[in-house]
Amino acid sequence: MQPAIASLICGIGIAGLFFLDRGEKTRVSMALVIPAVWMLLNTTHPLSFWLGMSNQGSYTTEAYVEGNPFDRNVFLVLQLAALIVLCRKSAKVGAMLRKNPLILVYFSFCLVSVLWSDFPFVTFKRWIKALGDVQMVLVILVELDPFAALRCILTRMGFFLFPLSILFIRFYPQIGRRPTNGWTLEPVGVTQQKNELGIMCMIYGIFFLWMLLSVYRERKRPGRWRRMLAYGTIIAMSAYLLSQCNSTTSIVGFASSAGVLWLASRRPVRPALVHFAVLAVLGLSVIALFFDPGGGLVQSLGKDPTLTGRKDIWALVLSLHTNPLIGTGFETFWLGSRLEFMLHALVNLPINEAHNGWIEVYLNLGWAGLCFVALLIVTGYKRIISHIRQDPEKGCLFLGFLVCALFYSFSEAGFRYGTVSWFFLLLVIIGASQAVSLAKSHRPGPLRPADIASYEKPAYSTQAPAYSLAE
Repeated sequence: MQPAIASLICGIGIAGLFFLDRGEKTRVSMALVIPAVWMLLNTTHPLSFWLGMSNQGSYTTEAYVEGNPFDRNVFLVLQLAALIVLCRKSAKVGAMLRKNPLILVYFSFCLVSVLWSDFPFVTFKRWIKALGDVQMVLVILVELDPFAALRCILTRMGFFLFPLSILFIRFYPQIGRRPTNGWTLEPVGVTQQKNELGIMCMIYGIFFLWMLLSVYRERKRPGRWRRMLAYGTIIAMSAYLLSQCNSTTSIVGFASSAGVLWLASRRPVRPALVHFAVLAVLGLSVIALFFDPGGGLVQSLGKDPTLTGRKDIWALVLSLHTNPLIGTGFETFWLGSRLEFMLHALVNLPINEAHNGWIEVYLNLGWAGLCFVALLIVTGYKRIISHIRQDPEKGCLFLGFLVCALFYSFSEAGFRYGTVSWFFLLLVIIGASQAVSLAKSHRPGPLRPADIASYEKPAYSTQAPAYSLAE
């Protein structure tokens, strides 16, 4: 089939998905365009790539420090626009931040790391950009119906990203596939590398699975079957893309998160059973990665027991003996002599991440940073469980997001700013704080997919591409 014909069919298919999902008039503001663009660029490629302006392939310290000025300015404009929106809703924003002091303390610690960083100005610039993830989460959550706002963004992005990924992989390999060090082409779809395609499929797959289950349970809802068809199509596309990229982490993570989501959504709620399922899923992963010297558990999944060289990378970066308490400074480990060492130690394998979220945090922020991240996760989990006790149909979605983010961070740097997993982790922590505080005032009656995480009644009446190891 000619690429032009395939593109036409893809366009018709995307229009068909929107047609099947028609009917619900979700009232959201135009401000959602800002986080939608932010999420789109962080999920796919920087804008310079789509405009043919990027200069990929340079992994020197200078290139990694400076980045692309055009993309930097694009993200800065988005952050300024988000700041304007948040200033207009300062009362809501202030209330949310007061419920999340730990996030404020964590980002303050990241800023203070400028004092001991070898590259203080780089640390400061990256800290400014890292604030963008928090800003975009807040823009979504200050909407009158935050869950409807999130649903609006994710459904529309999913209807575009998944069909386009298949189109690019099958008919535009110069975009949808990327050469590897083994002289093969790995499928990446709209993302920059296959592990990013995997986390996209995990997160969006869990969201559309939740949508499918929610609509299925609403027997008398108009247009129920056509919506189920639309959401089921995206889930099928997600499964297909996971099989193409063959990312074991994402495949197992999606299956585990889906099981936990389903279990947490059942009535009557059994928190003890949910705790057991989460601990079992994450515990087995930790045992397989760090406490199974022979690699038998990993091999049972058809995976290299060294995790395609990840264990060698972990040993190398830890052998550099960074400051164990406070690290090298926020997002500056992969600079200067340390980057040069890793480039020489791993010949023909440019790399700028530790391929483990916890080790990545340790290298940059030490044990102090690890404690902050762990406390953030525990806080988010406790809030989600509290919400599940009162509203399992909503709370289970955030639990699914949390498990996806944690699972992905075992083999990728999932706690870095600008990543899909980190964005959704912040969304879970801040959004769940709103859900718990408003749980007693939620509307009675059957739930709809438009009712997500929290619902705030208005007070008035109103109308960096980085190479990653192949898995």
